[in-house]
Amino acid sequence: MWAEAVPDAGDVDAFLRAHDAKDLLRLVVIGSVDDGKSTLIGRLLYDSGRVYDDQLAAAEKASARGSTRGHGSTAAIDLSLLTDGLRAEREQGITIDVAYRYFTTARRKFIVADTPGHVQYTRNMATGASTADVAVILVDARLGVLAQTRRHAYLAALLGLSHLVVCVNKMDLVGWDPARFEAIRAEITAHASALGIAHVHALPVSALHGDGVVRPGAGAPWYAGPTLLELLETVPVVVADGPALRLPVQLVVRPGLGYRGFAGQLAAGGLAVGDEIAVLPSGRRTRVAGIDVGSESRAAAAAPESVTVRLADEVDVARGDMLVRPDDLPTTTTRLDARLVWMAEAPLDPTRTYLLKHTTRATRVDVERLVAVIDPETLAETPAARLELNDLGRVVLRAHRPLFVDAYARCRATGAFILIDALSHDTVAAGMIDPPRADDAPEVERVTAVDRRARLGQAGAVVELGGGDAIGRAFALERALFEAGRIAIVVAAAHATAIAAAAVIAIVPRADLPDGATIDGAAVEGDLTRAVLIAAGKLDAGRADRR
Repeated sequence: MWAEAVPDAGDVDAFLRAHDAKDLLRLVVIGSVDDGKSTLIGRLLYDSGRVYDDQLAAAEKASARGSTRGHGSTAAIDLSLLTDGLRAEREQGITIDVAYRYFTTARRKFIVADTPGHVQYTRNMATGASTADVAVILVDARLGVLAQTRRHAYLAALLGLSHLVVCVNKMDLVGWDPARFEAIRAEITAHASALGIAHVHALPVSALHGDGVVRPGAGAPWYAGPTLLELLETVPVVVADGPALRLPVQLVVRPGLGYRGFAGQLAAGGLAVGDEIAVLPSGRRTRVAGIDVGSESRAAAAAPESVTVRLADEVDVARGDMLVRPDDLPTTTTRLDARLVWMAEAPLDPTRTYLLKHTTRATRVDVERLVAVIDPETLAETPAARLELNDLGRVVLRAHRPLFVDAYARCRATGAFILIDALSHDTVAAGMIDPPRADDAPEVERVTAVDRRARLGQAGAVVELGGGDAIGRAFALERALFEAGRIAIVVAAAHATAIAAAAVIAIVPRADLPDGATIDGAAVEGDLTRAVLIAAGKLDAGRADRR
């Protein structure tokens, strides 16, 4: 199945060519803490004969000193140590940082990312999954699907993974009970389907003893499906229908007067000599005169190759520009609807400006609106004032200069970005761009956080609006108050009191109220805008006459 013949000396070139021609599968192993992720990867490498002698010797030596892994095992080697190399990981018996391992079989090449299971290391897990094609999620047969299991499945879906391989591990500890396996398989499959993951494959395994990993499990004669390795060798690498061409320019190559090229990594699609292309942001059209890959001239190239492109015309092109097909343009925008994985110890501060890095382009961005925090277990969205470490949130960002973007679901490379702290230069968030949502573009323009920060404060007040057009009236009132010099925001009823306490006028559209309006519980008649201004002034005598 996985055995690979060692070539004769005369066949080395042919062997290398065959190796280069193999598919590459990137997979990430995820799941809750102590589900056995590191042990599974170690078993996969060990049983397939893909462990170097020095790695094996080091793991055996560390195992002899005692390990916290396994469930009562007295085996000579703790296979989890083949991936967990940090001292803290070995002392605590957990995975902290992402570990990458590389191996090959007769059919395919693999890059395996072992990711942490603890909630506090969610940011590490997201990093490991961001480049994967397939997610292998482990579930402890004794414990079933846990909150962190669902959280990791959500992140896998968020990062665009369409294949989820569910390994129900430690089946030996439940007597290889087929009913237990089926119950877990049904639960995780239903959750994955709700997340939009198209393909779910489930199999029973015992990573500690090797059953179902590389060789079939003797304890599960009722399971007729493939082993984990067989499945990984045959699962299709899904390539979505992406853009025809996306080439962010990283460097202008000008070694002498006779050569001017534009270098970068093809993020999507491909190009050939003679193709018509457009240069963003100028929109100027030209044709490809030549393509160089290293020192070799090529007739064509495709993603993810790194190339230097020579153009037929003298066109102004700089770092951060993008070469595209004229009939397949990205969205040029300064406004991004996105989902964030917050990675910093300090929470998101909507009043600060951050640096955004998108392909080869960097710009400052403001947080126009923090829409909601997302619960990865229930998928519910809750309004919030900030994002904490490892939180998942939906935001609207406003860039200081245009970006050339695609939705993340269409193109990972042009649909992803990172946020950077402008002072410390730490990466604070990873972002995935969504298509613009209808509820983010009301007929009445919403006041942005940048607008509000430019205004002076006043006393707070809670305004409740009822009736069929409550939402439209709420945003119209928000705009009118802003133009009158007051800071107001449309919020849900649950957050109105806290917003008002911060000297902001909280406007609450309420479908359950009859037609009309109230300010702090008192009914309002006549000019609603004027009534709100008076109410805000009365709550702060020092600003009563200020308009």
